[in-house]
Amino acid sequence: MAAKRRRRRNTEFKPDAKPHVALKVLRLTRQQQLRLLRWVCYALAIVGALTLQDVIMSQVRIFGTTTELAVCVILLITVLEGAETGSLFVLIASTLYYFSGTAPGAYSIGLLTFLGTGATLVRQMYWRRSRSAIVICAGLAQLGYSLGLYAVGIFSGLTRWDRLPAFLIGAALNILVMIPLYPMIYKIGMIGGNVWKE
Repeated sequence: MAAKRRRRRNTEFKPDAKPHVALKVLRLTRQQQLRLLRWVCYALAIVGALTLQDVIMSQVRIFGTTTELAVCVILLITVLEGAETGSLFVLIASTLYYFSGTAPGAYSIGLLTFLGTGATLVRQMYWRRSRSAIVICAGLAQLGYSLGLYAVGIFSGLTRWDRLPAFLIGAALNILVMIPLYPMIYKIGMIGGNVWKE
């Protein structure tokens, strides 16, 4: 009888199976899941912008120039996320933008990283966080990017001096495109809450 009780006790108590170390690392809190979702949505927004640019917007020319939707999305996300997160993001996103095949050259990585981080720092130092401040700073970075492309084009002999108005019109079109893009980027940026401290 005692042996039967001992056997029953041994079969009733079973310790939890020890999880595999790799699975233990992958356990995410609700907040971490939401932040991961935010970055996945950012990536999808950039891929969507690249696709839309290549398929539709590249066919639409206004005064001999077209928009650069991916650059607009990258700069808006960079300024929205702040200097710490945004500077790392713009470096990674501009590198992926270059390897997507739509960037004009490897120098676009340096231009986007430098101008995006600079616009974010200027926004944080001189303006309160608002829609207009974010769009203005991202727009100024976009203008600097267009002028940087023009300067590189002149220096390397890829463009002519009389093409400056086309670059400026392209920058103006991109700044105008940022205005309707901002609400979508802002909604994505609020997934998981705002962790950006100023």
